[in-house]
Amino acid sequence: MKKENQSLKTIVYQQILNGIIQGEYKAGQILNEQELVQKFGYSKSPIREALIALCNNEILRNIPRYGYEVIRLSSEEANEIMEFRYILESSLLKECYNNITENDLTKLYELDEQCNHSVDTVWLHWKYNTDFHLALVSLSKNKYAYRQLEKSMDILKRAYGQFYWDKWNSQFNPSDMRYHASILSCIKNKDIDGALEYLKLDLKDFRSF
Repeated sequence: MKKENQSLKTIVYQQILNGIIQGEYKAGQILNEQELVQKFGYSKSPIREALIALCNNEILRNIPRYGYEVIRLSSEEANEIMEFRYILESSLLKECYNNITENDLTKLYELDEQCNHSVDTVWLHWKYNTDFHLALVSLSKNKYAYRQLEKSMDILKRAYGQFYWDKWNSQFNPSDMRYHASILSCIKNKDIDGALEYLKLDLKDFRSF
């Protein structure tokens, strides 16, 4: 594959994915290769490569001689990922909470503060929530677990977009980060049972929709 095609493929991939997340392309909608060629102004090759990559990542489904369907991430699938997240995050927190320093907590409190002041834009809000949980997991020093959480958050971002994109406005006040401070308070006091309970409530808020 030529370097130029690789770059165009990446551009198209990201723009289609952004379109799905932001509601431009709805779950169940069929994307047509020729229409995308006309929209982006690129040749068929990078368009097709981007579509194939999106199918490989289970974001689109190829329907031969018809097009590419936008896959809806079901509530059941989102719940399964959240269950995995709790198993992962709680297990790592139990292992490392005694080694969390005041400096670590300060950084986590700063991220929580950013979370609470990022309600104007849906994806800034999501970014800070993601940063908070990744920072918490990073304290375990387990790089593989960190990468698995990153992958899970990338998938959940689509579900978050499906639910929140049309609801987000200046009056909308999301409550999906309200337990962060309580988690940190329990960690500070070496109350691991309390921290895990608040973590469970925190993840349940995502599933409440």
